[in-house]
Order: sequence, then C-alpha cells, then structure tokens
Amino acid sequence: MLAKVIGCSVTGVEGLLVQVEVDLAQGLPSFSTVGLAEGAVREAKDRVRAAIKNAGYSFPQHRITVNLAPAAVKKEGTGYDLPMAMGILAASGLVDGSRLERTAMAGELSLDGSVRPVPGVLPMALAACREGMDRLLVPAGNAAEAAIVRGIDVYPVERLDQAVELLAGRIALAPVLLDPAELFARHRDRYPVDFADIKGQEYAKRAMEIAAAGGHNVLLTGVPGTGKTMMARRLATILPDLTLEEAIETTKVFSSAGLLPEQEPLLVTRPFRAPHHTVSDAGLIGGGQVPRPGEVSLAHNGVLFLDELPEFKKHVLEVLRQPLEDGTVTIARASSSLRFPARFMMVAAMNPCPCGFLGDRIRPCTCTPLQVQRYRSRLSGPLLDRIDMHVEVPPVAVQEMLGQPEGEPSAVIRQRVNQARSRQRQRFAGTAGIHCNAQMSAREVKKFCRLDPASADLLGQSIARLGLSARAYHRILKIALTIADLAGAAMPDQSHVAEAIQYRRLQFDI
Repeated sequence: MLAKVIGCSVTGVEGLLVQVEVDLAQGLPSFSTVGLAEGAVREAKDRVRAAIKNAGYSFPQHRITVNLAPAAVKKEGTGYDLPMAMGILAASGLVDGSRLERTAMAGELSLDGSVRPVPGVLPMALAACREGMDRLLVPAGNAAEAAIVRGIDVYPVERLDQAVELLAGRIALAPVLLDPAELFARHRDRYPVDFADIKGQEYAKRAMEIAAAGGHNVLLTGVPGTGKTMMARRLATILPDLTLEEAIETTKVFSSAGLLPEQEPLLVTRPFRAPHHTVSDAGLIGGGQVPRPGEVSLAHNGVLFLDELPEFKKHVLEVLRQPLEDGTVTIARASSSLRFPARFMMVAAMNPCPCGFLGDRIRPCTCTPLQVQRYRSRLSGPLLDRIDMHVEVPPVAVQEMLGQPEGEPSAVIRQRVNQARSRQRQRFAGTAGIHCNAQMSAREVKKFCRLDPASADLLGQSIARLGLSARAYHRILKIALTIADLAGAAMPDQSHVAEAIQYRRLQFDI
C-alpha cells in the first residue's frame, strides 16, 4: 500500500514542504529511506520503529520504502520522524489517508512515542500557510512559535498516539491561539541595561542616537575604560521598536538555528550579538558543511558588536564588506546556493594603540610609532570606508563622573528615534528595500537629500580638504539627513552638514 504525508523542512531560513511517500511491499522486512536523506534522517527508521511499537501499534513486517520529495533537495534534521511514522500507519490502514490531505506535520519522535521539539518550526508554519495547508501538527513545545502565523490551525501534539487519534477524529483538540500584540506589550521594554546608566560622554551618546535613528554603522575609538562597550551594549535599547514583520524575520533566523529562547515564541526586542574576536569567517558570516546562519544573520534587525576590532583576523573582517553593503549573505555550494538575511547595525570598538593609552592624559603610551602603525593597518581602508560614523570616546575623570546626574533613559531616547524613523518611512514609502537613511543608494541620496548652496559649499570644501572618497561623501549626506530628521527639518541645513562631517574625521587619524 502507498500513503502520502506532507512533512516540513527548512533550507537556510526558509520553510519547505516535503512530501513523504511510504510504500509497503511484500518481501523481507526492511526499512529504506531515499531522497537525499542525510544522517539524522536515515537514523529515523530506528526511532520510528520503536515509537510505533511503544505507542501501542503494530509495526508492519513488510518491505518499507520512504521517499522524500523533492528528491533533489538535501534532507536534514529529525523533523521527518512524525510524518514518516504517520505515513507507515496510514499505509497499514490505521489512519485514513483522506484525513492527511491539506495537513502538514513535523516533529522528532522519542523511543517511547513522545514528540520532541525541533528547530525551524516558524519557517515551516509560514511555508505550510503559503502552500494552502489547513492544519499543522507540531510538537507541543513548538506550538506557540507556529501559532504566530495567521491562516492555519496549529495543533500541539505530545505523543504519536495523540496525533493518530486527532487525525482519526476520535479526540478533539483545540488549535493554539496566540496574540502577537500581547507579546509585544509584555516584553517590548524587557532590556537588562539602560542608557541612563551612562554618565557623561554627551558627544558619544549623541552620536549613538544619530546612528540608531538612521541605522548607521559606528566605530568607537578610545582608551580603555571610557565606556565604549557600555554604550555599544545599550544601543539596542534605543533602536526603534520592532514591527511584527521585523519580529517574524528575526525569529525565523533564531528558530532555524535552534537558538530561539524557551518561553519566547516571538522575539519582540532587537537582537544584540557580540562574537569573540577568535570567531571564524564561517561563524561570522555563516556556512559550514550544512550552511547555517552566522552572527551577522543572528544580528538581523539588531546590533552586531565587534569589540577590540583590530584583534579580529583580517580575512574575517573583510568578508563583512558585502553584507554591510547588501544586507544579505549568499552561501554558495556546488549543490545549492542559500541566502541569509543580514540587515544589521555594526558597532565596533577599538583602542588607539596596542597598549591602549595613546592620547591618555594620565597614563603614558609605551608603543613605538611602528607598533601603532601595524596595529591600525589591521583595518583596511575599504572596511573603514563602509563604517558611517567614526566617534572618539574621551576618558571621563572619576570626580566628574560622580558629579554627573543620571542620563536620559533609553525609553526617552527611543521615542525620538521612533519619530525620526517615522519620517523616514514616509520618505521611502513605495521604495522597495529601503527602511532607513543608511540603506539609501547613491540614486536615493541624490533624490531625497538636496542641499542649499551654503551647505553644499561647506561639504565640498570639507571633501577637498580631508580627501574623502565618493562613498564617504554619500555617507555624510545620509548622516546629515538623519540629523535633520531628529530635528524635524525637511532637509539638512549647514549646521546638520557640519555635525555630520565631524563623524568622518577620525578615519584619517587611523
């Protein structure tokens, strides 16, 4: 007998429906799986056999062939266990095959018949809804994550026999309902840090607010202990609130990587990723034998923080150039090519020299000029040119810091950032792929950022005096437009351009 069940898979961060075809034929008892099944999928036969027996059903003594279609796509993971078992039971006549139509399912089976959670359920649910499925059976631990998707009924199953009884119509099980608005209201301000913790450093905090308002990349330079890391870790708290679409995009990446936190079916706060400087290029960008999302994709719609930037391997930093420009990462293999989202804000921090105290008023620098030059040459010019804002963070005296009042809380700053982003959404309405000023191309800069004669003359003189590149010229215009958005102005004026220029000067001291 032949039975067909709709299973679910994930390729990259996108869901894919897989037809699980089960054939029971006469012959010596055997169990074979075809259709480019990798190790965990081939091992499913032992889990499925034990789960069916321990759930109280008879395992058929036939020649069993399981085909996973489309056969040209590699099949990875343990999510095929449940559809395989259901296909075997349907082919044996224990489940009505007609009730399997327009029903997708995924889940790992334990030997006792219980259904365990699997990664990537949110992309699977989106794919099932897109393909017109009516029902989706998932492990109970993944049900809330899948219920975020509207237009499909999500049923949580804890055991194999429960799934069989549900499809046979012998038990009633209510689909899981989840209100994303409730999750946003409950968790939106759940950040462990706040900008109010930072005292002093008004210039640097102003730069971080501008960066958050326009989505600009930032390089913080200063001696140790000036608060570079402290500010970077709080940047996510002043970024604009996530929209539901952005939250689903971010959650898809974490779900596919198996990193979605428990009890958080939807990520409603901006991600913050801070990889160590020993990270490999595959760990940062993504890849591996089975391509997985890297840190740049896990920072999608959030912040990627690179502390001690010159300590990263040079070839690792160079692979950042393409995602910084395009907002995506393409992992090409001989058999396939996968694309991962990587639209993030990069914040980097570095010391001015190897010992860290060049320019410090108290502690003398012990580095030779050659050591300083070698240290700074670890960062290539093209990479620095792609960082919008270069901010020097000076040291703050302890006495001055103790006398400072508490700074503005993140919620107040985020309100101003939200207002600036609202102006940008109106500006780019109808322009595909652009959500903030930093994402503008040269064409959009020319269209949306028109300077008056005085401002254009100031910028032209500064470009000539500082020897800036054409890319730096456009980035200054983007920063000036963000400053104008924060001020509520329609177009940048001379003061906005002057402030934007000062965020590019540090590049030429490095």
